[in-house]
Amino acid sequence: MSTVKWLSKAEQKAWRSWIAVATKLPEALSKDLESEHGLTLTDYEILAHLSESPNHRLRMSELAKATLASRSKLSHQITRLEDLGFVERRTCNADGRGQFAQLTPKGMRKIESAAKDHVASVRRHLVDVLGKDFLKFGKLTQVVADNLSEPKAGDSAEK
Repeated sequence: MSTVKWLSKAEQKAWRSWIAVATKLPEALSKDLESEHGLTLTDYEILAHLSESPNHRLRMSELAKATLASRSKLSHQITRLEDLGFVERRTCNADGRGQFAQLTPKGMRKIESAAKDHVASVRRHLVDVLGKDFLKFGKLTQVVADNLSEPKAGDSAEK
């Protein structure tokens, strides 16, 4: 049985601070989007990815990967965005099985109207709080994101 190297008091404090940020930041950003535009942070992320994609559409599988959402969760979100008139599902003509999520003109107007307020919210809650350390923070969190994305020994290549 292996022994665990416990966190030092300083490491424990840093870890708990990270947990607070990882919980509170998305909540604050989502609250701002919901109160100002009726969108959740997940809604915004989906609309943003579609608005930045060629022809404002992505295959559902690509969109799930881009948003780090399960296909099931994404499907429910897309249904919600369809009901609001922001997105339409389209069949992929190449294989007849896959589906695209297509941003509608109404969805484009929504993301365009929400973008400035969302960026202001990101600045208020994160960028301006960290100031010149924000870019360093970005590099550090990218190291963690990359580590979490790398296949580990024993992982299958395809999941």
